[in-house]
Amino acid sequence: MVQVFMASWPLFFGILLLMVGNGLQGSLMGVRGGAAGFSAFTMSVVISAYFLGFMIASRLAPEMIRRVGHVRVFAALGSLISAALIMFPTLEHPAVWILMRVILGFCFCGVYVTSESWLNNAATNDTRGQALSLYMITQMLGIILAQSLLVLPDASGYLLFVIPSVLVSIAFAPILLAISPTPAFESTKPMNLKELFRASPLGFVGMSLMGAVFALQFGMAAVFASEAQFTIRETSIFVAAFYVGALVFQYPLGWLSDRIDRRVLIAVVALVGGIAGVVGLLFTGAFPIVVAAAVFIGGAANPLYSLLIAYTNDYLEREDMASASAGLMFVNGVGAIVGPLVTGYLMQVVGPRGFFVLIAVPMLCLTAYAFYRMTKRAAPSVDDTGSYTYYAPTGTVVSMEYAAEDEEAEQATSSAS
Repeated sequence: MVQVFMASWPLFFGILLLMVGNGLQGSLMGVRGGAAGFSAFTMSVVISAYFLGFMIASRLAPEMIRRVGHVRVFAALGSLISAALIMFPTLEHPAVWILMRVILGFCFCGVYVTSESWLNNAATNDTRGQALSLYMITQMLGIILAQSLLVLPDASGYLLFVIPSVLVSIAFAPILLAISPTPAFESTKPMNLKELFRASPLGFVGMSLMGAVFALQFGMAAVFASEAQFTIRETSIFVAAFYVGALVFQYPLGWLSDRIDRRVLIAVVALVGGIAGVVGLLFTGAFPIVVAAAVFIGGAANPLYSLLIAYTNDYLEREDMASASAGLMFVNGVGAIVGPLVTGYLMQVVGPRGFFVLIAVPMLCLTAYAFYRMTKRAAPSVDDTGSYTYYAPTGTVVSMEYAAEDEEAEQATSSAS
């Protein structure tokens, strides 16, 4: 792992700065939106707009790269990100914020696609898996570090919007100066949704539910904190708790995933997340309990993303895994767009507790559906299942495709030996 980091440290350092900038602006939206008097539903539209832009870019970014090259796309999108971040405090109007969030989602997705293709080009068959794992961990650490910046003064002014703009601008320097352009690549078309559902109903349904949950923790958590009258410091701790839980629980759940029926693990993990959501719902006013609930929600939701992909791949031929991953990401994106909208409406009707309702319900529904699917077909033998790979919900289909290629290479090596 150390050798992998040293070989591509400019890229990892740049990604860390990008994620600090992205994580800060995501949390700052909730804080600043509340101060500007935006309703919970208005903020839910603002939050959803990011995921709409992300979905659009997941289809268009590869074509842009093929047309003009990695460097131009990377530099152009980076400039747009910096400009969009400055627009938030300049024009505090819902329509402007929604448009800027669509642009940010589009640009960050394009930047991730470019970065992931560069990372794959720098890695070898022996190091690709480690490189992808380090890339995902770097993304998560960046979001956690971003929350510490929320406690800086001037949350109602320009400073906290200028900081992510500057970080994003700086992030491109080490990447562009240290890494040569890679050849254009062909993106994989998503698998037909009917075929995807037939291959793995649990994976299909689960990814749509987890899309909603992830969008809530990435965007609506700060909105909830604002509605619940948390201080800036409490907001930063609360949002960070989701990602701390993800880092803590990711490895042990991945280890278990390769040794037991994945449906059982999915059901149990979703149940834990659902119970944590119920606890948050019942004790919304008790800050320490809410933070503990966030740790378990994040520790459940983020590994579930990887578990559902691994489970779906167990029922696919290796050549179909990349296209299935693209389809799963689309389904996840739809959930990410719809989830905040429903939550924003609920928060206007029932108050801040609506946030935890839209976490508990999808988690408990996934638990019930996983147990239901166990009655419909037998689980594959553990020896016949693929290995667990850590995917961050902030990654793109490009990293999924490269992970599938890495697994195929490992399988070919083990078969040859």
